[in-house]
Amino acid sequence: MTVSLPPSLLATLPGHYYTDPSIFTLEQERVFESMWFAVVRSADLATPGKFETVEVGRESVLIVRGRDGALRAFLNVCRHRGAKLCVEPSGEAKRSLQCPYHAWTYGLDGKLIAAPNLTKMPDIDRVEYGLVPVHLKEWLGYAWVCLADTPPSFEDTVIGAARDRLGDTEMINHWEVDELDVGRRIVYDVKANWKLIIENFMECYHCATIHPELTEVLPEFADGYAAQYYVGHGAKFADEAQGFTVDGREGLDRIGGVGEDEDRKYYAITVNPQVFINLVPDHVIFHRMFPAAADRTIVVCDWLYTKQVVASGRDVSHSVELFHRVNQQDFDACERCQPAMSSRAYARGGVLVPSEHHIAAFHEWLTGRLAR
Repeated sequence: MTVSLPPSLLATLPGHYYTDPSIFTLEQERVFESMWFAVVRSADLATPGKFETVEVGRESVLIVRGRDGALRAFLNVCRHRGAKLCVEPSGEAKRSLQCPYHAWTYGLDGKLIAAPNLTKMPDIDRVEYGLVPVHLKEWLGYAWVCLADTPPSFEDTVIGAARDRLGDTEMINHWEVDELDVGRRIVYDVKANWKLIIENFMECYHCATIHPELTEVLPEFADGYAAQYYVGHGAKFADEAQGFTVDGREGLDRIGGVGEDEDRKYYAITVNPQVFINLVPDHVIFHRMFPAAADRTIVVCDWLYTKQVVASGRDVSHSVELFHRVNQQDFDACERCQPAMSSRAYARGGVLVPSEHHIAAFHEWLTGRLAR
């Protein structure tokens, strides 16, 4: 049954979009496995043989640093009988990657280099029977992979998100994100659908209600409008706030490329389908979401500072604590919403007020991809 809404309200997605396993499977295929997906901080794999395995959609993906210094990505599947090649989430291979089942062995470049009785099978092409490669690009110090046979334009879909938010493609380079170091990493296991998390990040209608610490530093957020999504706009710090910290005290050293026009401001970028980037003068907060089920999402949050700050051992806890509280407050809210997505009260969905109308564009983008 269609219900007409007053002009001030727009409809959300129906509740089953957040609970139905078949829709989540479709999202895995047409969103997570078809788009660029940020997987690891490149510096975490600093030396040859270092590897991580991550779940991208329905696939386990192996990212490894080669002997030539390049990062490569492969499906984490042995070409012999399909065993998972690397069973640990991270580790270091000395010279090669060996399947624990039948000892098929691959070079760090993915080529098949050894197997029991392989010399008796001269007709086997060692490249053809190497690991299946996955497209990989590096940007902002992270490795991004795409499982699609023909990936979408990285320039348009990933870098373009920063351009659309900031007004040009060069502004984000002022934060020198690829040159920063991880000062703190927190992993959150959120019992909520990934879309609830994105929708929460995209609006500030809730900020005055659940983010008292954030609105103390960014007072314009208290009015409920997501001013941070205007092109080129940075939310200004409160006059009495010395830095982007939990108690407003002074922050750390300003990142070298950040200019006077960007000082004492906060910028936020959403890169569909799973990255949030928060920019403040002295650090960057980088979220990677890993949707695990229709009702569960792993969120990895990195606080990035200059190499000098991290190497010096300076206390970053006051800046970390501010957004850690914001994360906890947001994720608690999403977990409160998740059970209601299966309620008959939400069968047709909810509504978006005017300050949330831009969320409708996200819904349109998603349903368009699912309809392909």
